[in-house]
Amino acid sequence: MKIIKIFIVALFLIFGPKFVFAQGELSANDIIAKSRLSFYYAGDDMRAKVLMELINKNGQKRVRELTMLRKDYAQGGNQKYFMYFHRPADVKDTAFMVYKYPDKDDDRWLFIPAISLVKRIAANDKYSSFVGSDFTYEDVSGRKPEEDTHTLLRKEILNGTDCYVIESIPKGASEYTKRISWIAAMDFLPLKEEFYDKQNELYRQFEAQEIESLNGIPTITKRVMKNTKTGHRSEATFQEVEYNLGIGDDTFSERYLRKAPVQWIK
Repeated sequence: MKIIKIFIVALFLIFGPKFVFAQGELSANDIIAKSRLSFYYAGDDMRAKVLMELINKNGQKRVRELTMLRKDYAQGGNQKYFMYFHRPADVKDTAFMVYKYPDKDDDRWLFIPAISLVKRIAANDKYSSFVGSDFTYEDVSGRKPEEDTHTLLRKEILNGTDCYVIESIPKGASEYTKRISWIAAMDFLPLKEEFYDKQNELYRQFEAQEIESLNGIPTITKRVMKNTKTGHRSEATFQEVEYNLGIGDDTFSERYLRKAPVQWIK
């Protein structure tokens, strides 16, 4: 036993921290779980103004402006979202709400002001376009790690950042057959994602284009989703991001879907 201990110490002296890191290697499941917490569960709650630009292959733009609210009830567990659209006129007063659960399908609602209707979004609609953008409803509120089988493909430097490259294969029916993710080793934010269709062709690509530290929390403040087949892309810029505001639970209700909570969305 003493000889083994001496051998381990010698390895540490020769190879340094890299050897210790290799012994404590994270699994693909660990990395995906940490990434989900870093991206979707930062802080206890959050408010942000979001400017979303929908850009076709010719460069023509349509603009969406909204306020996003989020409240967490447990790390990686129950969570609620509320989004209110300020402009343009054809989506003004539209509101979207999500209740996320760790052990069952999320509940999603959409308020359509033109007909004063609260529509329940079925679980199989989570891959539909979010208000005409290249983001889906699932992109907005996240996907449960256990819905996919994850494999660590390699480590790679992306734009100067050390990343884990993870392949995720859906266990059940899904919009895509494979997702490849580049996840930053330092803070576990997803820097890039590629989505492949049934022909194993790339058809959507996500990129984190700007990252800032806000209240000490690494935050993707500009994210882009591109349809690689049509050339259309959606750019979402997060402004006035605030964390840990003490947003009340009653904010996330059908009442406020129909009449937005002014104190939070002004």
